Amino acid sequence: MTRQSSFRAGLLLFPDLTQLDLTGPYEVLARLPDAEVHLIAGSAAPVKTEHGLTMLPSTTFADAPPLDLVCVPGGFGVNALLDHEETLVFLRRIAARARYVTSVCTGALVLGAAGLLRGKRATTHWASLEFLRAFGAEPVADRVVVDGAVITGAGVTAGIDMALRIVAELAGPRVAERIQLMIEYDPDPPFNAGSPRVAEPALTAELRAALAPRMEARAEAVRRAAERLEGRGPNA
Repeated sequence: MTRQSSFRAGLLLFPDLTQLDLTGPYEVLARLPDAEVHLIAGSAAPVKTEHGLTMLPSTTFADAPPLDLVCVPGGFGVNALLDHEETLVFLRRIAARARYVTSVCTGALVLGAAGLLRGKRATTHWASLEFLRAFGAEPVADRVVVDGAVITGAGVTAGIDMALRIVAELAGPRVAERIQLMIEYDPDPPFNAGSPRVAEPALTAELRAALAPRMEARAEAVRRAAERLEGRGPNA
Protein backbone atom coordinates (compact mmCIF):
# COMPACT_ATOMS: atom_id res chain seq x y z
CA MET A 1 0.00 0.00 0.00
CA THR A 2 1.32 3.45 -0.93
CA ARG A 3 1.75 5.73 2.06
CA GLN A 4 -0.14 9.03 1.80
CA SER A 5 1.94 12.16 2.15
CA SER A 6 1.21 14.25 5.22
CA PHE A 7 0.91 17.46 3.19
CA ARG A 8 -0.54 17.87 -0.29
CA ALA A 9 -0.09 21.04 -2.30
CA GLY A 10 -1.52 21.84 -5.71
CA LEU A 11 -0.42 24.63 -8.05
CA LEU A 12 -2.69 25.73 -10.86
CA LEU A 13 -1.33 25.39 -14.39
CA PHE A 14 -2.86 27.43 -17.22
CA PRO A 15 -1.78 28.95 -20.55
CA ASP A 16 0.32 32.14 -20.46
CA LEU A 17 1.13 31.98 -16.75
CA THR A 18 4.39 33.46 -15.45
CA GLN A 19 6.49 30.37 -14.83
CA LEU A 20 8.43 31.77 -11.84
CA ASP A 21 5.13 32.49 -10.07
CA LEU A 22 4.68 28.73 -10.07
CA THR A 23 8.21 27.32 -9.99
CA GLY A 24 9.34 29.57 -7.13
CA PRO A 25 6.92 28.20 -4.54
CA TYR A 26 7.09 24.75 -6.16
CA GLU A 27 10.84 24.58 -5.48
CA VAL A 28 10.28 25.39 -1.81
CA LEU A 29 7.20 23.26 -1.17
CA ALA A 30 8.66 20.23 -2.96
CA ARG A 31 11.50 20.25 -0.42
CA LEU A 32 9.13 20.17 2.56
CA PRO A 33 9.60 16.78 4.25
CA ASP A 34 6.78 14.34 3.50
CA ALA A 35 5.09 16.68 1.03
CA GLU A 36 3.42 15.90 -2.27
CA VAL A 37 3.13 18.68 -4.86
CA HIS A 38 0.82 18.55 -7.88
CA LEU A 39 0.57 20.68 -11.01
CA ILE A 40 -3.14 20.88 -11.77
CA ALA A 41 -4.86 21.84 -15.02
CA GLY A 42 -8.21 21.37 -16.67
CA SER A 43 -6.81 18.61 -18.87
CA ALA A 44 -3.64 16.53 -19.14
CA ALA A 45 -2.43 18.45 -22.22
CA PRO A 46 0.91 20.31 -22.08
CA VAL A 47 0.61 23.95 -21.02
CA LYS A 48 2.75 26.73 -22.50
CA THR A 49 3.73 29.63 -20.24
CA GLU A 50 3.74 33.27 -21.35
CA HIS A 51 7.31 33.06 -22.67
CA GLY A 52 7.08 29.62 -24.23
CA LEU A 53 8.21 27.21 -21.52
CA THR A 54 6.02 24.10 -21.70
CA MET A 55 4.89 22.27 -18.57
CA LEU A 56 3.00 19.03 -18.03
CA PRO A 57 0.17 18.75 -15.50
CA SER A 58 0.50 15.93 -13.01
CA THR A 59 -3.26 15.76 -12.46
CA THR A 60 -6.49 17.38 -13.63
CA PHE A 61 -9.39 19.19 -11.99
CA ALA A 62 -11.41 15.98 -12.17
CA ASP A 63 -8.71 13.76 -10.67
CA ALA A 64 -6.99 16.06 -8.18
CA PRO A 65 -6.87 14.69 -4.62
CA PRO A 66 -7.98 16.77 -1.64
CA LEU A 67 -5.36 19.46 -1.04
CA ASP A 68 -3.92 21.05 2.08
CA LEU A 69 -2.73 23.98 -0.03
CA VAL A 70 -3.84 25.40 -3.34
CA CYS A 71 -1.79 28.07 -5.11
CA VAL A 72 -2.74 30.18 -8.11
CA PRO A 73 0.16 31.80 -9.99
CA GLY A 74 -0.26 34.89 -12.12
CA GLY A 75 0.65 36.08 -15.58
CA PHE A 76 -1.15 37.60 -18.55
CA GLY A 77 -3.13 34.38 -18.92
CA VAL A 78 -5.02 35.34 -15.76
CA ASN A 79 -7.45 37.49 -17.75
CA ALA A 80 -8.95 34.44 -19.45
CA LEU A 81 -9.41 32.68 -16.11
CA LEU A 82 -11.50 35.44 -14.58
CA ASP A 83 -14.57 34.14 -16.37
CA HIS A 84 -13.49 30.51 -16.80
CA GLU A 85 -16.20 28.81 -14.81
CA GLU A 86 -14.53 25.39 -14.72
CA THR A 87 -11.46 26.88 -13.04
CA LEU A 88 -13.45 29.02 -10.61
CA VAL A 89 -15.67 26.09 -9.59
CA PHE A 90 -12.58 23.94 -9.01
CA LEU A 91 -10.97 26.59 -6.82
CA ARG A 92 -14.11 27.06 -4.73
CA ARG A 93 -14.40 23.31 -4.22
CA ILE A 94 -10.75 22.79 -3.27
CA ALA A 95 -10.55 25.92 -1.12
CA ALA A 96 -13.51 24.80 1.00
CA ARG A 97 -11.34 22.10 2.58
CA ALA A 98 -7.80 23.44 2.12
CA ARG A 99 -5.73 24.66 5.03
CA TYR A 100 -4.06 27.29 2.87
CA VAL A 101 -5.55 29.19 -0.07
CA THR A 102 -2.69 31.03 -1.74
CA SER A 103 -1.67 33.02 -4.79
CA VAL A 104 1.38 34.62 -6.31
CA CYS A 105 1.30 37.86 -8.27
CA THR A 106 -1.93 38.33 -10.25
CA GLY A 107 -3.15 34.88 -9.30
CA ALA A 108 -4.88 36.80 -6.51
CA LEU A 109 -7.33 38.16 -9.07
CA VAL A 110 -8.42 34.60 -9.86
CA LEU A 111 -9.00 33.94 -6.16
CA GLY A 112 -11.02 37.13 -6.14
CA ALA A 113 -13.10 36.09 -9.14
CA ALA A 114 -13.83 32.80 -7.36
CA GLY A 115 -15.21 34.75 -4.38
CA LEU A 116 -12.37 33.73 -2.07
CA LEU A 117 -11.11 37.22 -1.17
CA ARG A 118 -14.27 38.91 0.09
CA GLY A 119 -13.43 40.81 3.25
CA LYS A 120 -9.80 39.70 3.09
CA ARG A 121 -6.57 41.66 3.11
CA ALA A 122 -4.54 40.65 0.07
CA THR A 123 -1.70 41.63 -2.22
CA THR A 124 -0.72 41.10 -5.83
CA HIS A 125 1.63 42.62 -8.40
CA TRP A 126 1.87 46.38 -7.88
CA ALA A 127 0.41 47.17 -11.32
CA SER A 128 -2.79 45.24 -10.50
CA LEU A 129 -3.11 45.96 -6.77
CA GLU A 130 -6.14 48.22 -6.99
CA PHE A 131 -8.08 45.62 -8.99
CA LEU A 132 -8.45 43.63 -5.77
CA ARG A 133 -11.07 46.10 -4.52
CA ALA A 134 -13.46 44.94 -7.24
CA PHE A 135 -13.62 41.55 -5.52
CA GLY A 136 -14.26 42.90 -2.03
CA ALA A 137 -10.65 42.63 -0.86
CA GLU A 138 -8.50 45.22 0.88
CA PRO A 139 -5.31 45.80 -1.15
CA VAL A 140 -2.11 45.76 0.92
CA ALA A 141 1.21 46.71 -0.67
CA ASP A 142 3.25 44.13 1.28
CA ARG A 143 5.37 41.32 -0.11
CA VAL A 144 3.33 38.62 1.65
CA VAL A 145 -0.09 39.14 3.24
CA VAL A 146 -1.67 36.62 5.61
CA ASP A 147 -5.38 36.80 6.41
CA GLY A 148 -6.50 33.60 8.04
CA ALA A 149 -6.25 30.72 5.57
CA VAL A 150 -5.66 33.12 2.66
CA ILE A 151 -2.02 33.94 1.95
CA THR A 152 -1.14 36.10 -1.03
CA GLY A 153 2.26 37.00 -2.45
CA ALA A 154 3.11 40.13 -4.43
CA GLY A 155 4.81 40.03 -7.81
CA VAL A 156 6.58 36.92 -9.15
CA THR A 157 9.58 36.40 -6.83
CA ALA A 158 7.42 36.94 -3.73
CA GLY A 159 6.16 33.39 -4.19
CA ILE A 160 9.42 32.10 -2.73
CA ASP A 161 8.98 34.24 0.39
CA MET A 162 5.37 33.10 0.74
CA ALA A 163 6.27 29.43 0.48
CA LEU A 164 9.10 29.74 3.02
CA ARG A 165 6.68 31.31 5.51
CA ILE A 166 4.27 28.42 5.05
CA VAL A 167 7.05 25.86 5.52
CA ALA A 168 8.11 27.63 8.71
CA GLU A 169 4.56 27.42 10.04
CA LEU A 170 4.21 23.76 9.13
CA ALA A 171 7.64 22.41 10.04
CA GLY A 172 9.37 25.15 12.00
CA PRO A 173 11.79 27.95 11.09
CA ARG A 174 14.78 25.58 11.08
CA VAL A 175 13.35 23.55 8.21
CA ALA A 176 12.49 26.71 6.29
CA GLU A 177 16.02 28.04 6.85
CA ARG A 178 17.50 24.75 5.65
CA ILE A 179 15.46 24.96 2.44
CA GLN A 180 16.42 28.61 1.96
CA LEU A 181 20.09 27.70 2.34
CA MET A 182 19.81 24.71 0.03
CA ILE A 183 18.33 26.79 -2.79
CA GLU A 184 20.73 29.64 -1.91
CA TYR A 185 17.93 32.15 -1.77
CA ASP A 186 20.08 35.14 -0.88
CA PRO A 187 18.81 38.06 -2.95
CA ASP A 188 21.41 40.67 -3.81
CA PRO A 189 20.03 42.38 -6.92
CA PRO A 190 22.37 44.51 -9.01
CA PHE A 191 19.81 47.33 -9.13
CA ASN A 192 17.52 48.88 -6.53
CA ALA A 193 14.48 48.90 -8.80
CA GLY A 194 12.38 45.94 -7.69
CA SER A 195 9.37 47.91 -6.45
CA PRO A 196 7.71 51.27 -7.13
CA ARG A 197 8.69 52.18 -3.57
CA VAL A 198 12.37 52.23 -4.51
CA ALA A 199 12.53 52.49 -8.31
CA GLU A 200 12.97 55.87 -9.95
CA PRO A 201 9.53 57.44 -10.54
CA ALA A 202 10.38 57.91 -14.21
CA LEU A 203 11.10 54.19 -14.56
CA THR A 204 7.80 53.26 -12.91
CA ALA A 205 5.93 55.69 -15.16
CA GLU A 206 7.67 54.26 -18.22
CA LEU A 207 6.66 50.71 -17.31
CA ARG A 208 3.09 51.74 -16.48
CA ALA A 209 2.82 53.34 -19.91
CA ALA A 210 4.13 50.19 -21.58
CA LEU A 211 1.65 48.07 -19.64
CA ALA A 212 -1.32 50.37 -20.26
CA PRO A 213 -2.94 48.41 -23.13
CA ARG A 214 -2.73 45.17 -21.18
CA MET A 215 -3.99 46.85 -18.04
CA GLU A 216 -6.98 48.23 -19.92
CA ALA A 217 -7.85 44.71 -21.06
CA ARG A 218 -7.38 43.45 -17.51
CA ALA A 219 -9.57 46.19 -16.08
CA GLU A 220 -12.38 45.12 -18.40
CA ALA A 221 -11.92 41.45 -17.49
CA VAL A 222 -11.96 42.33 -13.79
CA ARG A 223 -15.10 44.44 -14.24
CA ARG A 224 -16.97 41.60 -15.91
CA ALA A 225 -15.78 39.06 -13.33
CA ALA A 226 -16.79 41.32 -10.44
CA GLU A 227 -20.26 41.78 -11.91
CA ARG A 228 -20.71 38.01 -12.22
CA LEU A 229 -19.46 37.52 -8.68
CA GLU A 230 -21.88 40.13 -7.38
CA GLY A 231 -24.69 38.25 -9.08
CA ARG A 232 -23.71 35.09 -7.19
CA GLY A 233 -24.30 36.79 -3.84
CA PRO A 234 -22.20 36.90 -0.64
CA ASN A 235 -22.03 33.12 -0.25
CA ALA A 236 -20.53 32.44 -3.69
